[in-house]
Amino acid sequence: MPFNRRQFISGVGALAASMGHAHASPSRRPPNIVFILADDLGCSDISLLGRTEYSTPHIDSIGTGGVILPQGYANSSVCSPTRFALATGRYQYRLRGGLEEPIGAEPEPVGLPPEHPTIASEFRNAGYRTGLVGKWHMGSLPDYGPTLSGYDSFFGVRLGYADYFSHSDHIDGSGGSGLYEGQQIIERHGYLTDLLSDRAATDIAAAARDRVPLFLSLHYTAPHWPWEGPEDEEASRHIRYLLHHDGGSEATYAEMVGALDRGIGRVLDAIERSDQADNTIIVFTSDNGGERFSYTWPYVGMKGDLLEGGIRVPLLIRWPDRIAPGSVSEQTAMSMDFMPTLLAAAGRTPDPRYPADGIDILPQITGSAEPVDRKLYWRHKANDQKAVRFGQWKWLSINGHEYLFDLSRDRQERANLADHQPEIFAELRADWEAWNATMLPYPDDSFSYSLNGAGQIAEHD
Repeated sequence: MPFNRRQFISGVGALAASMGHAHASPSRRPPNIVFILADDLGCSDISLLGRTEYSTPHIDSIGTGGVILPQGYANSSVCSPTRFALATGRYQYRLRGGLEEPIGAEPEPVGLPPEHPTIASEFRNAGYRTGLVGKWHMGSLPDYGPTLSGYDSFFGVRLGYADYFSHSDHIDGSGGSGLYEGQQIIERHGYLTDLLSDRAATDIAAAARDRVPLFLSLHYTAPHWPWEGPEDEEASRHIRYLLHHDGGSEATYAEMVGALDRGIGRVLDAIERSDQADNTIIVFTSDNGGERFSYTWPYVGMKGDLLEGGIRVPLLIRWPDRIAPGSVSEQTAMSMDFMPTLLAAAGRTPDPRYPADGIDILPQITGSAEPVDRKLYWRHKANDQKAVRFGQWKWLSINGHEYLFDLSRDRQERANLADHQPEIFAELRADWEAWNATMLPYPDDSFSYSLNGAGQIAEHD
């Protein structure tokens, strides 16, 4: 069922009453931050937001214990560009690496420049211990990597995928482990989702023991392909192509999300045991819309599309010291907002030499201010896609075909109102053109992909 604000508030009212309201003033200590990013999780893929085939109680508890933002968006409909925006607080199109959709297919190495301030480097400069557990996907060693861009530690995979058991990052499943500790390849036995969850819990406990503030990026690979549940180790040995078109099922997808939820449960337990739970900000979201086994109702489209299903993502934030449980904010939010927002929570601002395109939405998620109007922009090279969201309106262009939708009445983007609202249509189109002129153009050799109806990659160059 689709997310319904009234039903949600009614359903969690008793919970909110039992937990009490958020504290009137923040703790004097800087907040710990655990940023949890799922991979290819659809906007309605958790039970709190509509999935009925399985339950996600631990992920749900982040939303019921804090705030849900139904207007949450990813900066891109594919992976690595969103990660550039999240890392920098800026539109990914300002950096050469952010133009690759996804990164890794270009003839010359590109990535997140180590000299560019990042959310991790800003928190490290503020005295935080910083760590990335999970997926990097913003350029390869020796020129690019997490420990070159602000993270004190890294445990995870550097590319956009890895086998959940062998941890190979070769697309044909060959080769050795693609699992890294810092800049060194390591061997570990275990289901990747579990390894990442356990490492995150260990890092949280260590920071609590050492009494240092923690900024932890927990960027899972789940539920990105290959389609392997935690009991599929034997089957994984027979996969010869990690993007296996004949693989997966709704049941396997449920097992993958279930493992993700249980792992997040262990992370939440570690936060509780740290005695800093009230002063820990937990964010849960996804890097783009869902893929072929995802649930995106009531929206249409999927990963690779600028239709709502390709860019809407679940967005839950918990901070007991400042956010009342059972809250809902209709603020439009985007991946690039987290840098200014989380820095503001710690009393900091982004480096003024690299002005953020994202905005500080802390007043909105803490309930001290009403949602603010803003324009959000996207482009995607595959199928020449362009989009603007402003208030209830969305201008969309796909392969030169242009549309205007009223999302307050037409969430499935069916009724093209371009002829009925010509002034709004023209204004948003002009806004997109003006915005695009300030961004880097796609180079001739940039790569992009979209997914066809069978969930298979259709390349575009």
